[in-house]
Amino acid sequence: MPDATTEPIARAFDLRHSFTTFTQRCGEASVSTMIDHARDLVSVREATDRLLTAAAKLDNAAVAEPSRLPGWSRGHVLAHLARNADALVNVLEGRPMYVSGTARNADIEADAPRPLDVQLTDVRESAARFQDTGAAPADWSRTVELRNGVTDAAARVPFRRWVEVELHHVDLGIGYELEDLPAEFVEREIDFLAQRFTGHPEVPPTRLTDGTRAWSTGREAGAAEVTVRGSAPDLLGWLAGRRDGAGLTVEGGSLPSLPPL
Repeated sequence: MPDATTEPIARAFDLRHSFTTFTQRCGEASVSTMIDHARDLVSVREATDRLLTAAAKLDNAAVAEPSRLPGWSRGHVLAHLARNADALVNVLEGRPMYVSGTARNADIEADAPRPLDVQLTDVRESAARFQDTGAAPADWSRTVELRNGVTDAAARVPFRRWVEVELHHVDLGIGYELEDLPAEFVEREIDFLAQRFTGHPEVPPTRLTDGTRAWSTGREAGAAEVTVRGSAPDLLGWLAGRRDGAGLTVEGGSLPSLPPL
């Protein structure tokens, strides 16, 4: 069983910079908007409800089948979602996210074979604990520490949980695709991931566009060397390691390889 920090997962969730805003773009214009953690908590709850409703149609045999994440069954994905909710409660309450990477992986391995009803109850109850913690009075401007030395504003944590729920719902391979993701989520996650590779020496200066909005990433430069065009779901899929970029078109060179950080 591979470590859960394999490239597709790490690329989506381990941003190494703190941001208390997200950037909305229209054409070449951009505007920074303060993170609304309360609104994001509502989005997390709605996304969790969608996932639980869809997963409830499975059976025990389907839970044991492979997910779209290499080396993980659907049970691994569900177990990870439950333990991640508890880990983010730890983050918000000032404790280490996980006792250790080894313990984190062991917990997922131990929980993965459980029957469907136990899995769903665990996801539901851990999600409720996260919501309860998010509803408690707190300084949402404070900096919190996640894993591997990653820090972020507390206000960003609900969005991080939203990312976990939405992308892992897709990873279950049960009919929920990148095209089904909420439009706001897709735009914000593209922005989140584009920021991840901004300034990275191994990624050429790159402009991303879905024909309406545009993002930039890669090494700092006066102008982009490469322009990558495609639908927003295809751009997100490539950035998050969920698609190989076959649905994208590239001008100025080949499709950049996105290294893990």
